[in-house]
Amino acid sequence: MRFDAQALAAGLASLHEARGRMLAGLDALGLASREAANLACLTEDALRTSEIEGELLHEDAVRSSFARRLGVEVTRHRAAPRAVDGLTEMLLDALWKARDPLTAERLWSWHGALFPTGYSGLARIEVGCWRTAKTGTMRVVSGPHGRQKVHFEAPPAGRMAREMRDFLAWVDGDVPLDPVVRSGLAHLWFVTVHPFADGNGRMARAIGDLALARVDGQQGRFYSVSAQIARERADYYDMLERTQRGTLDVTAWLGWYVACVTRAVHEGLASARGVSERAAFWTRHAGVPLNERQSKVLRRLLVDFEGNLTAMKWAKLAKCSPDTALRDLKDLIAKGILRKSDKGGRSTTYELRD
Repeated sequence: MRFDAQALAAGLASLHEARGRMLAGLDALGLASREAANLACLTEDALRTSEIEGELLHEDAVRSSFARRLGVEVTRHRAAPRAVDGLTEMLLDALWKARDPLTAERLWSWHGALFPTGYSGLARIEVGCWRTAKTGTMRVVSGPHGRQKVHFEAPPAGRMAREMRDFLAWVDGDVPLDPVVRSGLAHLWFVTVHPFADGNGRMARAIGDLALARVDGQQGRFYSVSAQIARERADYYDMLERTQRGTLDVTAWLGWYVACVTRAVHEGLASARGVSERAAFWTRHAGVPLNERQSKVLRRLLVDFEGNLTAMKWAKLAKCSPDTALRDLKDLIAKGILRKSDKGGRSTTYELRD
């Protein structure tokens, strides 16, 4: 593969500037806020890397799995299935042991963690080894049966050992490359070889994260490339297909990847600010007595609430009667936490005072 380094220079400069601002913002966070931001980012990463492959995981189970390994307390604990635990173990191994050699045995252990039962859905697959002729031809297809469009065909199984030996030697080699370029090349190379019977996309994104973590110098993860790819899923697959069906000049792919990582860093910076603002909110109101319903709905308001807050929405979120909801709201207004909104409308709406 080859690329035009000059064509990527401006994008890389913008990315590293944004990354510097994000790291500076993280330095201003206290330990508890950094832990919360790290947990939120890892949870988002796991959810979205699976969502890209059409697998929807339960958010509380993913968060609980990470929290247990990070030693962080969570308010909503949920037991995680073995496959979820396997995914979190793979992502943390890529992050915590980024500087360890990336070997065949390590990738096989990742694959075994992703598919602990030996099944992908209802289909039994080869686990913990490169795919063999038994897997059959590996193709990326779409469309109804009988009229499927082939987007890409991976190298035959007989070449896997040689292809992966070359890939792993390059990943741990000392070729001087910008770390984001190395991450983008590693992602593309791995997913093009498609060495496993299933799980190649998730593992390619984990390898890309490993390459980034080698230069980040932190055990925490505060921006998610997988989450950004999920937001741009159609463009991601379109760019992959055009690159894999084109020439060995991968400048266009790398340009897209650099821009995608840049947007991920900006999202990470916004998320870290949100964590900081939430921490400041609870610090300001630390001495205010709140009942369980008020604490629950306020946490929701501070994180992912959409639309206007009304007494009926409060009752639904808090699982209480409308009269109880109204008393809760009036109490929070009296304590200076909420106020009536000026937005108007048929129903009275409320918003955070600060």
